[in-house]
Amino acid sequence: MTTIRGWGAAAALALAGLGAGAVLAQPALTPDQAAFRATYKELVETNTELSDGSCTLAAERMAARLKAAGYPDADIHLFTAPGHPKEGGLVAVLHGADPSAKGVLLLAHIDVVEAKRADWTRDPFTLVEENGYFYGRGSSDDKAMASVWVDTLVRYRQEGFHPRRSIKMALTCGEETTGAFNGADYLVRNEKPLIDSAFALNEGAGGRLDEKGDRVSLGIQAGEKVYQDFIFETTNPGGHSSRPIHDNAIYRLGAALGRLNDYDFPVHFNDATRLYFDRMSKLVGGEQGAAMQAILKAPMDAKADAIISRDASWHSMLRTTCVATLIGGGHAQNALPQRAWANVNCRIFPGTPVEEVWTTLNQVVNDPKVTITVKEPRSPAPAAPPLTPALLDPVEKVAGQMWPGVPLIPTMSTGATDAVYMTSGGIPTYGLSGMFGDPDGDGVHGLNERIRVRSLFEGRDFLYRVVKIYAQQKG
Repeated sequence: MTTIRGWGAAAALALAGLGAGAVLAQPALTPDQAAFRATYKELVETNTELSDGSCTLAAERMAARLKAAGYPDADIHLFTAPGHPKEGGLVAVLHGADPSAKGVLLLAHIDVVEAKRADWTRDPFTLVEENGYFYGRGSSDDKAMASVWVDTLVRYRQEGFHPRRSIKMALTCGEETTGAFNGADYLVRNEKPLIDSAFALNEGAGGRLDEKGDRVSLGIQAGEKVYQDFIFETTNPGGHSSRPIHDNAIYRLGAALGRLNDYDFPVHFNDATRLYFDRMSKLVGGEQGAAMQAILKAPMDAKADAIISRDASWHSMLRTTCVATLIGGGHAQNALPQRAWANVNCRIFPGTPVEEVWTTLNQVVNDPKVTITVKEPRSPAPAAPPLTPALLDPVEKVAGQMWPGVPLIPTMSTGATDAVYMTSGGIPTYGLSGMFGDPDGDGVHGLNERIRVRSLFEGRDFLYRVVKIYAQQKG
């Protein structure tokens, strides 16, 4: 499919009366669009894998672009932590006129998931534009947003925009690798005055396209689950396999995991999921839509829950989930097992203490011979930030102008982003990109990652306009 990449007046006229998936010739890029594409290309082509890349280099290159646009050194802060020379990041600021108003933070991570060249159709660290898509590792996650933020600050500076509130940008490393140095966490803990803001915009929600490329809905994310592993373990004196007994460590562990498999945590709602299911019910209609309305009125409605939970994503949005992901046991082929263990991965509903989940797991297993321990305890997920009119109105205004009739559907992430560090640190963080993706997920974290050219340029214009409104609000 050939898709639009330039979005000036000519493109707008060409789109009149046509669906989002229409096949049209690509208009030429305007000078500012070409400059953005160059920024995006440079960022995608800077390898930022943990194994052999450098976020520090990527941050330095983005800082150079801001300096070229006129930002003074005092407003650009490159940072690295001791022992992590290649995992640095960048903070920049466009100062607001009202020093009493808290700023707006534009957050994006610049590290990427590892990409093995031999497995890819194209070089993952060469930006390729092909058949209406950009291909490359990070082309979507999350260098699309990172390059938009850099470009937005450049555009504001070049046009002489003087916001009421300061606009801050943080490009950080470490989001994609559990246990690695995390730049967002580092900033909150060590340099919070640099980034302190009324709220932050981050990855986590985009738009949804159907199989034809037509827009179905636009998302905004508020809140996300916290990742927490638990170890289930049972031990036994064991013995010779020729003399089996019923008290077998593997069977006991299996029975415990079976009880876990049969258990669903109770339904919970927050602002985002309540609005999500309310608005989604109107979009999907039928039995599913009716079930969504029913469970909003009665969260304990088992019938409605069963209908909604046929979709694994919806099931996960309704509750904490825990699932066995790794298992091991025994020590010899001809011996009764002396030990059996399993890793149980939980995604905990925002605001729920880890200790509460541990207590529930013990109650579900109901076997004192199966010990459950918290592996590398994480901080509890903060409660989802509120979706206020001040936050939603600018999004709905700009989205209504750009994509009339496309509903805005708030959501909660069942995965994890750097929002957990920011929100825990007192900066409510929301996912918002305005970039519409294909139903298959665009290869994010997988092979041949891509984003529609049209979606990237639309997201650029959408965020530029929304942030400008936020920056003029009193706060």
